[in-house]
Amino acid sequence: MFKLSEIKELIKLVDQTSVHELEIENEGARLFIRKPGKTEVVNVQAAPITHTYSQAPVFAPQPAAEAPQAAVQASTPAASPNTDNLHQIVSPMVGTFYSSPSPDAAEFVKAGDRVTEKSVVCILEAMKLMNELEAEVRGEIVEILVSNGQLVEYGQPLFLVKPE
Repeated sequence: MFKLSEIKELIKLVDQTSVHELEIENEGARLFIRKPGKTEVVNVQAAPITHTYSQAPVFAPQPAAEAPQAAVQASTPAASPNTDNLHQIVSPMVGTFYSSPSPDAAEFVKAGDRVTEKSVVCILEAMKLMNELEAEVRGEIVEILVSNGQLVEYGQPLFLVKPE
């Protein structure tokens, strides 16, 4: 299975080169990245998924998706005036945000919880694959900016963390 940080790094590498397609198979998982103007990621897992969630509707990314992101980022500082010292954990993909590993389990993190770089803070479902998102920073969760089951965009802030 590929980690989100690995997928993000591969997407950046493909974007910065003249390579138009990249396909990698590793331990039964297949990653395919194509760049026909913009990057599309398809990750297929051979083993069955053990998480159980209700199916969310699938929405295609809109070309004008950056306008709503700008509005969200512009409104966030107004809601939390002291965001200058806070680290934003952002969504590395379009998908559905889940705050716990299953509907009846406890949330991964709550406001006030301490996290390390490897702490799992949520699951992002994309194309029926459950991807764990790690904090990638050591600190305290100040605010969770999205709700369970909400559709999120690429680059959308999900958490505010006060770094240590």
